[in-house]
Amino acid sequence: MSIVPFLRGSSFDPEAVAILGAAFDAAWDVLQKSGSPLGSDGQAMTTRERLAKRIIEMGQKGMRNHKRLMEDALAHLTGKG
Repeated sequence: MSIVPFLRGSSFDPEAVAILGAAFDAAWDVLQKSGSPLGSDGQAMTTRERLAKRIIEMGQKGMRNHKRLMEDALAHLTGKG
């Protein structure tokens, strides 16, 4: 699943969508490789939605650095940001 379904109702240019998508994919990859229970099959949909919403929120505030978007989303998800 990509970030695109979560972008409904948002207005981003194609370049921003690519950056947000890369941040989302990278954050999900890090989470899964970490072995966190947030990446388990039972929580995957909720976790992915939370990651996407945070990345979109920060994208709407103008953040366009995919690494910072990824790090912020992971920190937010784990309560450290």
